[in-house]
Amino acid sequence: MKYLYTVAVLACLVLWSSCRNDFETVSSSGNLEFSRDTVYLDTVFTNIGSSTYNLKVYNRSDEDISVPSVRLAEGEASNYRLNVDGIPGKAFEDVQILAKDSIFIFIETTLDINNLPNGDNTQFLYTDQLLFEGGGGSQQVELVTLVQDAVFLFPELFPDGTTETLNLGMDGEGNDVLIEGFFLEDSELTFTNEKPYVIYGYAAVPPEKTLTVEAGARVHFHRDSGILVANTGSMKVNGEPSTDPEAMENEVIFEGDRLEPSFSDIPGQWGTIWLTAGSTNNEFRYTTIKNGIVGILMDSNDGDETLRLENVQIYNSANVGLLSRTGNVYGENMVINNSGQASLACSYGGTYTFNHCTFANYWTNSFRTFPSVQLDNVLQVSETEFLTEPLNATFNNCIIYGNEQREIGLIEDDRDAFVFSFNNSLIRFEDPTGEFADDENYNNPAFYPGCVFNEDPVFQNTELNNFNIELGTSGAENIGAAGVPPLFDLNETPRDTPADAGAYEAIVFPED
Repeated sequence: MKYLYTVAVLACLVLWSSCRNDFETVSSSGNLEFSRDTVYLDTVFTNIGSSTYNLKVYNRSDEDISVPSVRLAEGEASNYRLNVDGIPGKAFEDVQILAKDSIFIFIETTLDINNLPNGDNTQFLYTDQLLFEGGGGSQQVELVTLVQDAVFLFPELFPDGTTETLNLGMDGEGNDVLIEGFFLEDSELTFTNEKPYVIYGYAAVPPEKTLTVEAGARVHFHRDSGILVANTGSMKVNGEPSTDPEAMENEVIFEGDRLEPSFSDIPGQWGTIWLTAGSTNNEFRYTTIKNGIVGILMDSNDGDETLRLENVQIYNSANVGLLSRTGNVYGENMVINNSGQASLACSYGGTYTFNHCTFANYWTNSFRTFPSVQLDNVLQVSETEFLTEPLNATFNNCIIYGNEQREIGLIEDDRDAFVFSFNNSLIRFEDPTGEFADDENYNNPAFYPGCVFNEDPVFQNTELNNFNIELGTSGAENIGAAGVPPLFDLNETPRDTPADAGAYEAIVFPED
């Protein structure tokens, strides 16, 4: 009987609790608190959706409350979209928040600058309010987005639903290799600084044509997009020195099309600038390339200089910063950092000269097995077949450093020439176990005249891609040979005699 009585009591308790209304609430009295009073959705391009931003709404009281109305001030006409506690819409009634609890509101937008009032044709500040209305009055959170106009370049969409493609040739089985892309028209072969450019797919420079990018231009790529320069085509990027190092108003910048600060240093957002075999006389000056899979891919050469790089910076490449296969490349005042594999890969031979360059790699996104700089004269095309091309590479007054013990890699196939020299450079190559003690390529002093090994360059801030070196403490100071061009560093500072290695002359770091 005692057992039956206990069961009956428990059953009554269960029935009573199941009938209880856990959401008996009082109306909001206007005492909500918010994680922020203004939600900035940062800058977006016209007709490209923003990231999703969140707002947390707190009920600090001891009672469950109901907010009679949560809505956008502009109602259904608003260009913002909401998701309130898991439900999408633009207006909501009786939104419940438990005592000492909170809810999330997610906010996003897509804006067409042509349909917004009072714009200046290039950018427009769009605002709205998120209203919380109750018996005790209303509260609001401001919503702010800067929408920017751009020149959009994209492949044609055909009536059957397919998209324009570029034919890259045939694979080993005789099938066409196609990528989504299009050839630029003559009227599109000059990129100005009047508006940013946003590219979908691969924008291709036709044979015997030149793409000219003017100083101050900004070029943005959607996911899986890039630029391709065809056989006999060229690309000339004519950036100039800037007076404001933060704004970089005269520099040319290539990056992804997500403008939110959270995307500013995310690798792999777009494809590459692909200078295909036969393209020639490509030039990049005062240019920053960031957040691609491969910054620049240089294929082959025609016997002349195929790529010239002056005052170029390449950052945050998911694979390689500069990958050249049998290229003919000259570079000065270059900085490459933060690459998932090598920052510089001179592969399958080629001819290379680099003066006063900083090739660093402080990649931390995943495990890295490649050095900052890798040289080889061989290409494996099958399990048993290897092709070779002669390699001739010279590094003068450079810094080659990173967060791994060995930051140069040399892969030689003795069936072809493998000629290299590192002159008056600072190099990180530690071999504590003697693994490379018998490899002459790493141990012959004739290949490394005037070089310094494993001394700290004392970079200013590798996480921010700031590779200035510190005056008085850097291992790269005063080790450079005299007369090596360029005579001004990446800061437009005249080089001393003796010069410092790398892209920058040493400076006094500002106090924190």
